[in-house]
Amino acid sequence: MYAIIETGGKQIKVEAGQEIYVEKLGVEADEVVTFDKVLFVGGETVKVGAPTVDGATVTAKVVKEGRAKKITVFKYKAKKNYRRKQGHRQPYTKLVVESINA
Repeated sequence: MYAIIETGGKQIKVEAGQEIYVEKLGVEADEVVTFDKVLFVGGETVKVGAPTVDGATVTAKVVKEGRAKKITVFKYKAKKNYRRKQGHRQPYTKLVVESINA
């Protein structure tokens, strides 16, 4: 059984036992998070939401919160002496999906 959930403005396909990385939720480690915005549940029977599946939830346990590797954003315009260098580290929350309740 799998489900498609919405979190952080993104849609993620999840299965029980899977590790996923989502946008930072601001939750302590070892806490349980419940996602109510379940858009689709697949498996033996299929449930499609309009826009969400009624009564369906996905529970996940928070493993840790962290920051991704640094990326460099460099803007450059030729022959105009315009150069801007900026770094960015995206915060994330690592989760382990415990169960899909549909």
